[in-house]
Parts: sequence; C-alpha cells; structure tokens
Amino acid sequence: MDELFTQTRAVFVSDPVEAKKFPKRIAFNVIPHIDVFMEDGSTKEEWKMVAETKKILDPAIKLAATCVRVPVFVSHSEAVSIEFERPISPEEARDILREAPGCLVIDKHEPGGYITPYEAAGEDATYISRIREDPTVENGLMLWVVSDNLRKGAALNAVQIAEVLVNRHLIEPKRKAA
Repeated sequence: MDELFTQTRAVFVSDPVEAKKFPKRIAFNVIPHIDVFMEDGSTKEEWKMVAETKKILDPAIKLAATCVRVPVFVSHSEAVSIEFERPISPEEARDILREAPGCLVIDKHEPGGYITPYEAAGEDATYISRIREDPTVENGLMLWVVSDNLRKGAALNAVQIAEVLVNRHLIEPKRKAA
C-alpha cells in the first residue's frame, strides 16, 4: 500500500516513479504476477488459490487462475467462470446466492449495477455481480466477486469460524471474569 501511495503521488507531481517492492510500476497499472514463479509458469499465489479451493470444495475440482495485482488499497476481486454438472440459469444462481450466508448479490445489468473493490472496502459481505451464462462451456456461468480482503480474508473469517465452532459445541467460549 505504501508503494502504491508513493507511486501515485509521484505520477501526480511529475516525479520519477520507482518500483521497489513490485517488479513493475503498480500505480495506474496491473501486474499479472503475485509471489514467486514456479516451474510450471504459474505463481505461488495462483498455486495457493487452486490448492485452497480444492481443500475447501473438492480435491477433484479443475481450476485455473491468473492472479493480478491491481492498484487498490483494499479488497480482492475475482472474475469467475464455473462449469456445472447440470444446467443452471443465472436466475437460479442469483436465488441460491441470495440465500448464502455472508453473500450479497448486486446484479443489475446496467452501468453501475455491480460492486467494485472500492465499494466493498470496509464491508463484511462478499458481493456477487455480473451473473450471466458462459457461452464457452456447457452449463457454464460467469460472475464477478468482490470482498474486503482485510475483513473477509482475515479478521472477520477468524471470528466467524470461532462462532461456528462455539455454536456446534466443538469449543467452549472463555468465561468472562466476575
């Protein structure tokens, strides 16, 4: 975040822009490279995304990702293409996602009818937008997903996991001192 701020300020005052932490300029740019490159040409961040998805959903799931560093201070975004075993319409997907805990569907097919990383910053929800058919695969959908990585990707997740463990009586909450 410091480098993004420093570079952005340098652009506005016509100073030289130095890349220090990132391999290329991040201000007003995108970098398709996060973490170190691996032997197969993917990056460690892409490998982690695949490994975590397989761990959470299904080890047999097929997944590919290109992780891109985008010049925002807070939030993660994903353009997702999903192929389902059976047909599912965008309307059915919207209805299912509207019922999913922690998810908010903002999906108006009009200018501004979607959520951006800026709008998700400081929010607890995971936002889903741009739900539509993927014409390249059978039973496919495409969608746009955005969340505040500092909340949903870290602190809030830890609290929510602890709440689930307590509610399922897998751990006992600490008693407050009298």
